Amino acid sequence: MDIPKRLNRLGTGVFERNDLRKQAYHFASINGCLPPLCDLSLGSTDILPPSIILEAIAGGIKAPESSSYCLQAATRPFREAVAAWSERRFGVVVDPDKEVLLLVGSQEGTAHLPLAVLDPGQVGLILDPSYPSHRGGLVLADAHIEKLLLKFDQNWKPDFGSLSISQLEQLRLMVFGFPHNPTATVGEQSWLDEAMQLGLRHNIVIAHDNPYVDLALEGDSPVLLRCSGWREWGIEFFSFSKAWCMGGFRIAFAIGSESVISALRTVKGVVDFNQSLALQRGAITALTDFEDWPRKILGVYRERRDTTISALNNLGWEVPIPSMAMYVWMPMPSWSLEQGHSDEELASEILNQTGVAFTPGSGFGSGGSGWLRMALVLPVNELEEGITRMRSWWDANS
Repeated sequence: MDIPKRLNRLGTGVFERNDLRKQAYHFASINGCLPPLCDLSLGSTDILPPSIILEAIAGGIKAPESSSYCLQAATRPFREAVAAWSERRFGVVVDPDKEVLLLVGSQEGTAHLPLAVLDPGQVGLILDPSYPSHRGGLVLADAHIEKLLLKFDQNWKPDFGSLSISQLEQLRLMVFGFPHNPTATVGEQSWLDEAMQLGLRHNIVIAHDNPYVDLALEGDSPVLLRCSGWREWGIEFFSFSKAWCMGGFRIAFAIGSESVISALRTVKGVVDFNQSLALQRGAITALTDFEDWPRKILGVYRERRDTTISALNNLGWEVPIPSMAMYVWMPMPSWSLEQGHSDEELASEILNQTGVAFTPGSGFGSGGSGWLRMALVLPVNELEEGITRMRSWWDANS
């Protein structure tokens, strides 16, 4: 079969490539004398959701309607819970029927959005680096992709002022997110305000991917719903995966402009049905009864961050201190760059030599080249043990 040009442009995802490498190492560790895999490559936490949320899901599974297809009308209790949460959390009143949409994970929403708001050849802008689904959705929609390079010496701030009037007039969609994955930067509200004002002036849909809204370790997370004009051209994506530790359940939601929500709902109407009512029941419980849960786990992530930074520094690896939970964004050591390694080669070597898996930064775009992402998704002692494993390899190469 001839491979469609669209798939060739899409390429292989960094998580898929990493998965193949981890699988090969895992099999080798079973059959040999290698230490077990220490997987710090995915933002999939070891922290469990509150037991009552799991009990709500388990109880809901027994209801006959949970095994049925779930169409839009059946999601109304979920959407009402989202609307109530939005008013409590942000002081923003939203219409559960016109401005809220259930998603099968925020990744699904950001990937489908370009199909909903762009014609082939129209222009969408993403940050570089950025989460892979931001680019992937534009590729699948046959959009022209513009990238806004983020720089370490500018604290990863998007320089919207670098966009010319001509570029802005051609843009029809801008996709970004703060707190930012992969750079672990919380960001500032003014950055979103500036983007939203550009959307209003130039008729650009502004899409803000915000699954880490409750996981800022320093400062306050920016929120698009607090920007003037989001009801005209904005949409914001939220998730249960990070803050409520429900990544495997694949449930999220979007709040946004009535016209943008309607367009995305139209795409979803021919692509997928909604998640089971049992999962929605657990999500409603999370929003209603465990709104403070994300704040309770911040202490866990703070300890993991501080301990990990100290251990890396003791190793000789100097890394910036992240302002958001879950990730450490690590520049490649100078000696590795001098040896001509790429970040993907370095990640592969660390895995093969020590059994510790990181994600190469270039998998998030060329702007991530020369960086590695570590996920703080294991207990402190296991994070320390993983870094200790790297000592002999580091000393032999540095």
